[in-house]
Amino acid sequence: MSTLAIVGAGPRGTGLLERIAANAAELLPSDRPLEIHLVDPHPPGGGRIWRYDQSPLLRMNSMAEDVTMFTDASATIEGPVRPGPSLAEWATHPEEFAPYRPVADPAVQAELASLAPTDFPTRRAQSAYLDWVFRRAVADLPAHVTVTVHRDTARSVSGSPDGAQLVQLSDGVLIADQVVLTLGHLGSSPDPCQRELAGFAARHGRFHLPPAFSSDVDLSGVAPGEQLVLRGFGLAFVDLVAMLTEGRGGRFVPTPGGLTYQPSGREPVIHVGSRRGVPYHSKTGYRLQGPPAPLPRYFDAAAVDRVLADPGPLELRRDFWPLMAKEIGFGHYHELFHAHRERVSLPWSEFLDHYDRLDWYAPELAALVARAVPDPADRLDFEALDHPLTGLRLTPDQLQQHLRDHIGADHDRRADPAHSADLGAFLALLSLFGQLPRIMATGRLTARSVATELDGWWFGFFSFLASGPPGFRLRQLLALSEAGVVRFLGADLRIEPDERTGTFVATSPTTPGHRVHATALIEAYLPKHVLSRTEDPVLRGLARNGELLEESGLLTVSLDDGRLLDPTLANAPHPRRTALGPHTNGRAYTAFARPRTNAPGFRQNDAAARSLLTRLSQSRPVQPCALPEPSPDPCVR
Repeated sequence: MSTLAIVGAGPRGTGLLERIAANAAELLPSDRPLEIHLVDPHPPGGGRIWRYDQSPLLRMNSMAEDVTMFTDASATIEGPVRPGPSLAEWATHPEEFAPYRPVADPAVQAELASLAPTDFPTRRAQSAYLDWVFRRAVADLPAHVTVTVHRDTARSVSGSPDGAQLVQLSDGVLIADQVVLTLGHLGSSPDPCQRELAGFAARHGRFHLPPAFSSDVDLSGVAPGEQLVLRGFGLAFVDLVAMLTEGRGGRFVPTPGGLTYQPSGREPVIHVGSRRGVPYHSKTGYRLQGPPAPLPRYFDAAAVDRVLADPGPLELRRDFWPLMAKEIGFGHYHELFHAHRERVSLPWSEFLDHYDRLDWYAPELAALVARAVPDPADRLDFEALDHPLTGLRLTPDQLQQHLRDHIGADHDRRADPAHSADLGAFLALLSLFGQLPRIMATGRLTARSVATELDGWWFGFFSFLASGPPGFRLRQLLALSEAGVVRFLGADLRIEPDERTGTFVATSPTTPGHRVHATALIEAYLPKHVLSRTEDPVLRGLARNGELLEESGLLTVSLDDGRLLDPTLANAPHPRRTALGPHTNGRAYTAFARPRTNAPGFRQNDAAARSLLTRLSQSRPVQPCALPEPSPDPCVR
């Protein structure tokens, strides 16, 4: 009998288990029994981030129809495609999908029963879906594979490359042939800047919260009426504001003009700023109005091969971004020309003939777009999108109105199908991830480009355009601004601790000379995992022993199957250790995906599952051992 230990039972571990079930019939002979041990202190399926036990105010930033854990016809994988329902399809009639188990919480039951495909579900609804996906994956395993869940934290992993791997738990040791680290989103200990701010807060009795996961934070230290600075304007900001307003008893009341906010009196005064100084663009609330664009067209395998054919180091912005930008533009203009012909002055075939032949930065391309698309609001301008407040110098009151106008316009545009070209651009943006893993696997990007362009600018820009909140969150933000609960600070926000006043001083070049003195500071963005400062005990121990490689703060793995690259093996892939997820240089951050997008995470899961099953079926099993008692609710086949 062989043994596989999977450390981390959230969506990534669940997705791997689904792929193991799909590939087992082909790759794991019936005379090779396999024990799978899942280790996670949180419930399997949802794991830490998507567990049920979190505020019902916290929502997904994806529509229910855009969330799936299953492969489909778009998947370019070696293993079998096993279609399954999206969250929206499952929620409609969960009793029709085996193995059925009623959702325990009546509030979540009611939400699922009324969930429309274009609704943005609560995270607790997603937790229920992930719980079912996990149970289905277990049920789909062949009879000679068993699964046991250990509601525990793995403390360490040890063992020689040619021998048993020892996974230390709090009450015993698992001995395994193969170990997979599907650890999900991880935190890091504070960097020097955050340590300095924490020390300042401690000296002066102030509140300081470093980057953290919204579902884990304790905001009780922020007093009613306190001047609070939130640095960051993305999804963490949205979650924090919800918990500091509605979570403290405030109410949003519909009015003929939109929403008003009725404070409870327990809210702080929230000052918010960031590098851009504006919130993430909200998600669109409509579907394409024309036929889908045939993606990819310019950033496909052949185009990437042509770039890679040139010798020497590469840079994302210089060598690949022109192709990526042109692909996004193709998705945008394809939808505009096919769905809104009255707003263009050329036939699509003529436009495309010229567009095909021109480079993205060519002046002739800008002239073509200007001639074909009369209204500048229908043109794609990345610089204006990425730097919306550049050059503006306003008074604080002028900035409040400017941001309200900006947020209102963004909300209205993203809710209006007349602007469905934005959705065309969004879908093209998603398609870029089809080739990015190939580029990263070559190792040809310079270290500077990986750190500042790929992990810095690109993922930030992608999140700003594509991973924003539901539209109703922007309506709420407008209501909070009008009620004076939220105040905008501007772009390029700077925070300085002032020892004389014991306050955090916030300034922005958008409002020259204006200074906000706050007694509380929250870093309103998610933690970035850095291997040298990891909070995970397993990774910390392996790094201390010199058994891990690091790339831009991430765990370095073989990009074809996720095996850890081990310095003690001359940087070769470890034969018994695999890692998948956002803590690795695989960079497929999402464990679930939009249907029909050939998701990189699903491709990684399939490749890893096939590699694991092949090795497990061919190797001699390690010696069986006495295992610790599993949790009271193990899932055993």
